[in-house]
Amino acid sequence: MIDIRKAILVALKKELLLDLEDQLRAAALEASKAGAALPMNAKRRREAEGQIRFRLQEERYEEVVQQHGGHLLPDGVMWGTDLKVFQPFARFPGPDTAIILGFASMSEPRKIPPKNQSRAAGVTLNVSLQASLFDGGDCPKATDIFVLFLTARDRRQAGMIEEIAIGVIGADYKDFIFYASLDDFIQGYESKPALPGEPDGPDGGAKVKLRPTRKQFMPPEQQPDTEVGEA
Repeated sequence: MIDIRKAILVALKKELLLDLEDQLRAAALEASKAGAALPMNAKRRREAEGQIRFRLQEERYEEVVQQHGGHLLPDGVMWGTDLKVFQPFARFPGPDTAIILGFASMSEPRKIPPKNQSRAAGVTLNVSLQASLFDGGDCPKATDIFVLFLTARDRRQAGMIEEIAIGVIGADYKDFIFYASLDDFIQGYESKPALPGEPDGPDGGAKVKLRPTRKQFMPPEQQPDTEVGEA
């Protein structure tokens, strides 16, 4: 059986996930400010804010994945199938298993996002991860895995996100077959086996590797034109 965590770690770079986190948190804050300015009652403002937040986050997601080398699905067709999708899923090749990364919002942490046509098409790729669906246990080899970058808004603080996570939903769309908060997941990038004879630290203690400073993501259209010289 394939190691889902390892397959994702190999195909997706840490910088991609950190840039997605930065941009989606910023989009949630922008949506909150835009919703608060709408001249309508509180219930309608909350509903409008939710729509604005999702659309803003989806757009930022699309920009970031392409900036990091992701390829949007050609003609909106799920890889290896004839199923149509209507969300910007991006494919990241791996040495053995490719990752098709999508975005979804959760109503609360660990709550499976609502099923729609695009996500239903995506999870068909994950049938190979569930040997229990095959009577003989002889499931097909996984070539692509459908993975979601998930956000759950903070229900106590407007404009904040309570949790960001990496999730893989089973082909039957009943539950996660893999779920990890982003903070937990990125620890997998930190592990580096020590070389023989190499001390763990200056005093023989364990090394502490600080999380690198994040580089602020800038969409291509906002980047300076380096071909234009100064007058």
